[in-house]
Amino acid sequence: MHDKIKLFGFNNLTKSLSFNIYDICYAKSDQHKQEYIEYIDELYNADRLTEILTKVTEIIGANILNIARQDYEPQGASVTMLIAEHPIEPTDKQMDPTPGPLPDAIVAHLDKSHITVHTYPESHPDGGISTFRVDIDVSTCGLISPLKALNFLLHSFDSDIVTMDYRVRGFTRDIDGHKHYIDHDINSIQNYISEDTKNQYEMIDVNVYQENIFHTKMLTKAVDLEQYVFGDGIKELSKETRIEVQEKLSREMQEIFYSRNMSTGPK
Repeated sequence: MHDKIKLFGFNNLTKSLSFNIYDICYAKSDQHKQEYIEYIDELYNADRLTEILTKVTEIIGANILNIARQDYEPQGASVTMLIAEHPIEPTDKQMDPTPGPLPDAIVAHLDKSHITVHTYPESHPDGGISTFRVDIDVSTCGLISPLKALNFLLHSFDSDIVTMDYRVRGFTRDIDGHKHYIDHDINSIQNYISEDTKNQYEMIDVNVYQENIFHTKMLTKAVDLEQYVFGDGIKELSKETRIEVQEKLSREMQEIFYSRNMSTGPK
């Protein structure tokens, strides 16, 4: 860790965490697709998302100034919160960089900050694959990074693929007038992810250290078909169909993870 910086005035560094979370499902029939969409819309409606973001503000020690939320037709929901926080005198325990999200291990001095979440359930008539995406942004200004809430957010959603971006922008001055462009040690977002989560995912980093930009992708290691077939489950599928569905799910995850389409064989 850096030594504690004696600042001239307020900490003006802006720290932003943005990530996409994807949940993949196989729902072959129109009825099963509709049931999946309805299930997702009920599980992650605006009220539930508000509860999740409210917990995030507690974790980072913030106060909610305003909430805007909306459920959409035919599906999807959005929540935006403006947050602020009064100064808290940090202790040695609060400055511990151990991954969160325990609220008593966190210090924050936040203002002009916000948290947003948007959901995008979708399915395609061909192939039976349905994908649910959640976009989350946590932007704070002050002493601490929103990475402290990362583990709570990851555990709040069913996550097959996660792409995360963390960036520190701007600068703050110490009492001698020197500019500081970052106030904490970090070489990867993975530093802030709990070990149990790391064990469940394959991970790759693309970082630009000189610009304080950090990017991490996560792909689930194990695909238990029983957990991915919506509706009647795998008991209704033949052995050949199970293999086909497993391949479809794997290809969908790989394409999202690597951001490119994969060949499905000769045309």
